[in-house]
Amino acid sequence: MLRAISTLIIYVLFINTALADDQLKQRAQKSKEVVMEFMNSLKGELETAIKAGGPANAINVCHKQAPAIAKTLSDKYGWDIGRTSLKTRNPDNTPDEWEIKILNDFEARKTKGEDVKPMAYFAAVDNNGKKAFRFMKAIPTGEVCLKCHGTDIDPTIKAKLHELYPGDMATGFKLGDIRGAFTISQPM
Repeated sequence: MLRAISTLIIYVLFINTALADDQLKQRAQKSKEVVMEFMNSLKGELETAIKAGGPANAINVCHKQAPAIAKTLSDKYGWDIGRTSLKTRNPDNTPDEWEIKILNDFEARKTKGEDVKPMAYFAAVDNNGKKAFRFMKAIPTGEVCLKCHGTDIDPTIKAKLHELYPGDMATGFKLGDIRGAFTISQPM
C-alpha cells in the first residue's frame, strides 16, 4: 500500500513537472514572438530614420521610439518588456541581477562557439516573493549597429550620443558581438 502511494506521488510530481515545463515552453514561444514584434517595429523605425537623415537621425529613434515601442508592447501584453546590456547607453536599461547573470552566460556561450542570433534563455523565478517568467533574447551586433555602437564612430554621431547619453557605455562593439538582449518579465 505504501509503495503504491509512493508511486502515485512520484507519478503526480512527474505529470505536474511535465505540465509546468510545457507551460514554460509555451511562454517562451510567445515571448519569442513578442521579441520579433519589438525587433521588427524598431528595425522599421530605424530604417526609415536612416533613409531620411542618416545614422545620426537614427539615434532619436533609439532615444524616443524604442522606449515607446517597449511601453506599447508592455501595455498590450501586460508584461515588462525592454532591452538591456552589460554596456548600457540609456541608464533606464540597466540590467538587474538576474539579467546580468544571463548576459554573462550569453557571453560564455558565445565564447564556446554558440551562434548569437538564436541565443535565448527563459526560467520561472522568484521575483520579490512573486513567481515570474523571465525571458531574454540576445541582440547580435550587425553591420548597421556599428555606426553608433562600434569603435570608429563619426564625430557628428559621437556628439549627438554624448548630448543624449552623457554616461554612454554602449560603444566598442565588433560585428557579431552580443550588444545586449531583449528582456521580458511576465507574472505567473
